[in-house]
Amino acid sequence: MNLVTADTAEQLLQALGEQLEAAGARYDLVVIGGSALLALGYVRRPTRDVDVLALLGPDGLQAAQPLPMPLQTAAARVARDFALPRDWLNSEPGSMLQLGLPEGFEARLESRSYGPALTVHFASRYDQIHFKLYALADRGPGKHEADLRALSPTHDELRSAARWTRTHDPSEGHREILSAALAHLGLRDVDLGA
Repeated sequence: MNLVTADTAEQLLQALGEQLEAAGARYDLVVIGGSALLALGYVRRPTRDVDVLALLGPDGLQAAQPLPMPLQTAAARVARDFALPRDWLNSEPGSMLQLGLPEGFEARLESRSYGPALTVHFASRYDQIHFKLYALADRGPGKHEADLRALSPTHDELRSAARWTRTHDPSEGHREILSAALAHLGLRDVDLGA
């Protein structure tokens, strides 16, 4: 298996939870991207990895870069057992934590337990719309546009996502690309600021 699918996403996370329990470790992961969309049933397309945005602890969201060593070890064992790339548990999206998340993000997380050692908190549909619009403007059409369309955003949700996206990249070039992406999605004349 080289890709995470709707059928295997739950198996992988369950296996990760079992590995953590065997090691006497416990984590709460905040997951975004394609694997979160798969787990919540919004898309069926396979994805290459599970995108970890952060760890969730008593003090709220915490950076997951690099992943703690017990989590890395457990993920490596799951990779071996399921013939996945070693980096299938990907903490690179953690950089978004420093740039700021949509207001109210943490309160909207959708949580699932995978045994006593692992709880995964998936980004909500609303927040995924924000992330996918940013990715569409940043990387162009393809899976991000398909994912965004699968989420069926309202015009108000797209406007909110566009305003948030501008906080991550206020450049004129990004504004123009974002405006074109919104028009492509059927939303014109959105005030994106200067």
